Amino acid sequence: MTKVNMKRKPEPCTLVIFGATGDLTKRKLIPALYEMYTQHMLPEKINILGVTRGDMSDNDFRRRMKEANEEFSKRKSNSDNWKDFEEHLHCCPINYDERNSFENLKMTIEAAEKKYDLPGNRLFYLSVPPSAYLPIVKQLGAVNLNTPPEEHTWVRIIIEKPIGYDLESAKDLNNKVGEYFAEDQIFRIDHFLGKETVQNLLAFRFANGIFEPIWNRHYIDHVQITAGETVGVEGRGGYYERSGALRDMIQNHLLQVFAHTAMEAPVRFDADAFRDEKVKVFESVKPISNEEVDTVAVRAQYIRGKIDGKEVPGYKEEEGVDKNSLTETYAALKLNINNWRWAGVPFYLRTGKRLPKRVSEVILVFKRIPHQIFQSDTGLRDGEIDANILAIRLQPDEGISLRFGAKVPGQGMKIKPVTMKFDYETTFNTKLAAAYERLLLDAMLGDAALFARHDGVEASWRILMPVLEAWKNEDVKELPAYEAGSWGPKEADELLKREGCWWRECL
Repeated sequence: MTKVNMKRKPEPCTLVIFGATGDLTKRKLIPALYEMYTQHMLPEKINILGVTRGDMSDNDFRRRMKEANEEFSKRKSNSDNWKDFEEHLHCCPINYDERNSFENLKMTIEAAEKKYDLPGNRLFYLSVPPSAYLPIVKQLGAVNLNTPPEEHTWVRIIIEKPIGYDLESAKDLNNKVGEYFAEDQIFRIDHFLGKETVQNLLAFRFANGIFEPIWNRHYIDHVQITAGETVGVEGRGGYYERSGALRDMIQNHLLQVFAHTAMEAPVRFDADAFRDEKVKVFESVKPISNEEVDTVAVRAQYIRGKIDGKEVPGYKEEEGVDKNSLTETYAALKLNINNWRWAGVPFYLRTGKRLPKRVSEVILVFKRIPHQIFQSDTGLRDGEIDANILAIRLQPDEGISLRFGAKVPGQGMKIKPVTMKFDYETTFNTKLAAAYERLLLDAMLGDAALFARHDGVEASWRILMPVLEAWKNEDVKELPAYEAGSWGPKEADELLKREGCWWRECL
């Protein structure tokens, strides 16, 4: 059983990054590692080995990583700090299809461990396209880099999303990686779970006694979970054509947030107990029948419009996108959970590109008062008092707000909604750590609580497969459209109107 290491200081180790000159490494991993180094979160003895597809000297690799850090990190490369940090950076060329390359990688790791007095702890990070996962895993197994070199050392591997393209491919990937690595060695990363605010959702729920009694079907009318982006496909049209919003965002990020919102309190905060509760949520979701898909799921594509006053192209005008594409850039989904806590409470998930705001949030809409005795100026029909709302902003402007009714000063008893807010920046006066900082540290510590487990991955795919299959088999020539800069198609509004609800924005 994996326990949480409260000391938060990892043992000396070697971090091997496959795809070391790729976009993820440059934008996220190196800035995160440099920040961790300056904050003394990394072990004093660490070898960061970048695996590259072509020959490159250590000095060239360090120069490129410094340039990446200057471009993408908020903490610029202070001459003294960076000079010390880059001493830990090395590189090794490789060919994923050649065993000799991996034999050379093994010798390079062992030589560095001897030179820098490292014990043999190894963390492999697959910052590569999904098609390269299995070739790398098989080659690591072929040269025994999948097993600890000594009795008291460890070997772990981090796999980036997506974990499969559908349920069958996810099962296949899990099974084949499982042939070479044990489950407690595999860390399936979703950077969304590394965000402070996603973790604070757990603290909010399970560290405060006043919310538990009302966190259920007796008081909550419905829940909305939104992840909106203002950007389009950003030159990745070819990738996005094979993915789409449902696979890219809902299967990974939003279902994880959904599970955090709906799960029961674990009996203890360790990886196994925590992930057991998340899997229970996924397995409790009411299965979607083929006949229900049209009433619980919406898909659409953005067309030309304006973002922040600037005109942007439609999806089919983007580079690499099929002019007859049926790939959704917006998806909304209604889920129901068949258990005692949530029976009858719909959860609405939505995500889209080219929306008016970049925002991720969870909004709990409480049931309205059963009998109204006051006037209200909320703008609802017949002066009806609007529901209380608890909003948890995951990004940006991270914080929590609660809306309730209060009396307007003056004569009479008119009620107006007011909001109490908490935000991280004001309260803690500190910069929130980047998601990859937390997740890299957890992987080095062996704390898998914020990483996906194989059964959780498969259970989340199982929820979505009826929708994916129905959309695949649906005979349509065009998807519903929404203008760039809008909040999505009218069909998504209808999804909630059937229940007398509407999409909310964070307070």
